[in-house]
Amino acid sequence: MKTFPMPGTDLTVPPVVLGTMRIDTLDDEAIRTLFNTALDEGVNFFDHAAFYGPAPHACETRFAQAMKLTPAQRDGIILQTKCGIVSGDQGTRFDFSYEEITASAEASLKALDTDHIDILLLHRPDALVEPDEVARAFDELQAAGKVRWFGVSNHTPAQIELLKKSVTQPLVANQIQISLTHCPSIAQGVGANMSWAEQSVDRDGGMVDYARLNDITLQAWSPFQNPDWSGTFIGNPDQPELNAVLTRLAAQYGTTPTGIATAWLTRHPARMQVVAGTMNPARLKEIVQGSNVALTKADWYELFVAAGHIVP
Repeated sequence: MKTFPMPGTDLTVPPVVLGTMRIDTLDDEAIRTLFNTALDEGVNFFDHAAFYGPAPHACETRFAQAMKLTPAQRDGIILQTKCGIVSGDQGTRFDFSYEEITASAEASLKALDTDHIDILLLHRPDALVEPDEVARAFDELQAAGKVRWFGVSNHTPAQIELLKKSVTQPLVANQIQISLTHCPSIAQGVGANMSWAEQSVDRDGGMVDYARLNDITLQAWSPFQNPDWSGTFIGNPDQPELNAVLTRLAAQYGTTPTGIATAWLTRHPARMQVVAGTMNPARLKEIVQGSNVALTKADWYELFVAAGHIVP
């Protein structure tokens, strides 16, 4: 599998990340099979979150219980987790306070049974964020060797700039929802100056271009989902034009429609990582296979139009 140096870090990373949001549904043997399949395919990057699972840190705990990693095995992988989403009797809230960030990181270290987290992301923007508190938490965690690098998830450029007023570490990643049918971060730029088209509306402050300008790695979550959460677009009978193109290109490139949908994301020069949330080893192999496909520009734009986007 092709890899690339992740800006702001000393890591060399794969274009596919294994997401663990549903790992608590698997038994130990299934978790080990999925993990070993990932490694065999060159995927050594694993994405967690404190919020994943039926209880805080549940999926992190299941991962560690099943894997029981040796120190050498731990050193051979990249563990990323997220903090900042809190659920309670009063509902869900977002919390980037010093206390919540540090407590969540400590709990993740314990749940993952590791002495350090490679990358810690702020999960969803906290409207009440105090950048100085974030900076204090990041400084303390980094100085103690508990977290190596930091990033964000679902943030706009302006929200990142606000954090940078106080945070001294580079914010190396932003995990956002991107798929072939849900890509306002890409489609708006193509539709710039089309005042008559919904596509021309800027919804995120130009996140893709901002990431490229600031050496931030974008991580695409839900890479095969429709924007209305109606399910995946792959094989969806309500999207025949798109699936016809996916199927034809899959045959042309010797992969599957899932592989082509992956290739559409990894073809972008922003060097995105695709967060694969599948718990199916065979499907993970399709995704990895697709990340190695180099679509032509003509193929990329044909898929873009078939997905319902406008090219002026």
